[in-house]
Amino acid sequence: MTTSTRRWVVALTLAALLLAAAAAAFQLALHRLHGGIVAALGPRATLQAVSLSWTGVELRGLQVRAQPGRWPAVQELSAGRVTVVPALSSLWRSGWRLASVTVDDANLSLLRTRDGQLRVLPSLIDRDRSAPTGNGPSATTLHIGMLRLREVSIDFHDATVPGARGAPHRIRLEALRAEVGPLALPALDERASVSLQTTLKGPQRNGTLALRGHVTPASRDADLSLKVKGLDLVALQPYLLRANEAAVRRGALDLSLEADIKGQRLHAPGRLTLTDLELAGNGGLLSTFAGVPRHAVLAAMSRDGRIELAFTLEGWVDDPRFSLNELFAARFAVGLAEKLGVSLGGMVEGLGGVIKGLFGR
Repeated sequence: MTTSTRRWVVALTLAALLLAAAAAAFQLALHRLHGGIVAALGPRATLQAVSLSWTGVELRGLQVRAQPGRWPAVQELSAGRVTVVPALSSLWRSGWRLASVTVDDANLSLLRTRDGQLRVLPSLIDRDRSAPTGNGPSATTLHIGMLRLREVSIDFHDATVPGARGAPHRIRLEALRAEVGPLALPALDERASVSLQTTLKGPQRNGTLALRGHVTPASRDADLSLKVKGLDLVALQPYLLRANEAAVRRGALDLSLEADIKGQRLHAPGRLTLTDLELAGNGGLLSTFAGVPRHAVLAAMSRDGRIELAFTLEGWVDDPRFSLNELFAARFAVGLAEKLGVSLGGMVEGLGGVIKGLFGR
């Protein structure tokens, strides 16, 4: 055997050993992850099947039941398939480190509480993370390289606005596809990229929503671009109208928004377009739409077929008085009045006070 041949044999042998070691390490990571997942799901979760493969741990028929009386839906999550791929670094670093988590064919319920906090999977996330799973690293940390959602439906229950019979207002999102990562739980102190597309269901028409950019949840720093097309105004009217104003019979909303948050300061210029607007009832001389005289709104819609306006959302997001709902409604009303050339009268001072209170300075 020549020297060159021996070198090739040695190189191939080393490569084979490295591949075998990597395969063994990956299998070990899979088995540890399997045990950790089963332990972490908790007592309200059920699975039809769990399997191991070279692509990761695959969960089939996952269902997470909600706690009765404390959640606006029967289930927090149901998913046809969840694929979890471990990162090899989880073998020698503390906490769980996952290369990716992919969720297919799922329905997820979210709750925005009265104080504006977003709650997601409380039966899993709100559990005591300080307790070890007993089958691997402590559950105190979880790092996900990339979270992928494919064909996911979301029921968004918003308790900050009134819904039917006192229940939170419900918005339905379907055909959602998203990629978010990296995520470091529970700290959420890493800058994550966000790419999301979905359909927003309405009683009369469906609209589309796309969101892209970056966000650091812990510090709330963000640079996000939001574009929505053809959203049903009937579904959105609780965010635009006051309780005593005429309801929207039909209409569509297009919106583009560039949001930037740095040092807790929000700056978000945007543009909004209303089309095909029709209001319920005849209305009196003093009736309004978003605080603006109703007759002026309908006259502009009849004349131009649409209403377009620019606005800017600004405020300190760390101020406990900050409310994005109220801020958006206020800026919408002021922008609409300016666009139509009408006066809001005493309402201007009221809105000014609200905005000043929201800004906190």
